[in-house]
Amino acid sequence: MQVLKDLSREYSLFLAIITYFGISYFEHTLIQSTLGNLIGFGILFAVIIYAAMSVAHHAEMLAEKFGEPYGTLILTMSAVIVEIVIIVIMMIHAGSPELARDTIYSAVMLDINGLLGIAAIIGGIKYGEQPYNVDSSNSYLSMLLVAIGIAMVLPEFVDPVYHHRFMMFNVVVFLFLYVIFTRVQLKSHKYFFEYEKISAGCEEGEVCEAIHPPEEINAWYHAVNLVISIIVIGVLAEILSVFMGNTLETFGLPLAIGAVGVAVISAAPELITAVRAALDNRMQTVINIALGASLATVLLTIPAVIIASYFMHMELNLSLTPIQTMMISLTLLVSIVNFNDGETNVLEGFLHFILFVVFGFLLFV
Repeated sequence: MQVLKDLSREYSLFLAIITYFGISYFEHTLIQSTLGNLIGFGILFAVIIYAAMSVAHHAEMLAEKFGEPYGTLILTMSAVIVEIVIIVIMMIHAGSPELARDTIYSAVMLDINGLLGIAAIIGGIKYGEQPYNVDSSNSYLSMLLVAIGIAMVLPEFVDPVYHHRFMMFNVVVFLFLYVIFTRVQLKSHKYFFEYEKISAGCEEGEVCEAIHPPEEINAWYHAVNLVISIIVIGVLAEILSVFMGNTLETFGLPLAIGAVGVAVISAAPELITAVRAALDNRMQTVINIALGASLATVLLTIPAVIIASYFMHMELNLSLTPIQTMMISLTLLVSIVNFNDGETNVLEGFLHFILFVVFGFLLFV
């Protein structure tokens, strides 16, 4: 009975289903005009973001059930799966070999500079400085440097004759790296990704109760709804790709704008959770989400799109442009400097946010 009552409150799921049938019925009419494309794109984008919030909710409940770092791992994996589904769908429709590269690049910029920057600013204004375990940031950043360097910078120096072989080699290497890193994160060095502190509002020696006691959380219910929400997003994304492609073509905008749209959809659950964590003075969760999502995007999305492009006979170019290389380098360099002391503040958040603003400006240059 309780499950049915909870299911009746899954408004985003019902709205997504209604939107799917409604847009599908009027799709051929809407795509005939510029206004129709804008309306279709706007409605679908808003509904997908709403569905992404549902992903965030169910992932947060599972996070409370299983604790850290399992919680943020579930959240980042959910976001990456959403991203992979949308990228593959849009690659099929757009036929652009650079779409996956631009989306991965946009996701890293959005996660580290946008998400982490905003969270650090909000948390810094409220608390001044917010502590976290510096071992986690060091681990994430070193992995990011290696992964991005191998997959998105090194191909520029590899003979084009060996590009295909090199990409298949990357599939094996990246999956191996992800398995090793996940084992380190969940088993041998789990304490790297945790930060023990007295919760806000609790006196020393007191035990603070969770908002939702773990034993009261139905893990199966939230896990199933999480999967359903991801599937719904993928279905809506297929229709969205049509309206997005038409809209970009009509206004003469670069496909990179579409890549940013994909990154925004996949990062929406993470952004919501990260802002809440910053307001609760849980910067460790923000670090795990922002840097963990960036790492998962690189280590999982790249093998996925390589395999998809191989079986679907699509061209794929993962090499960063000179501007993208510079922005990634600046981002990682500033991150290494900022995240080496175990505390964040407004200034550090502002620096990352400025890089995010520059990233947005460069999309139109």
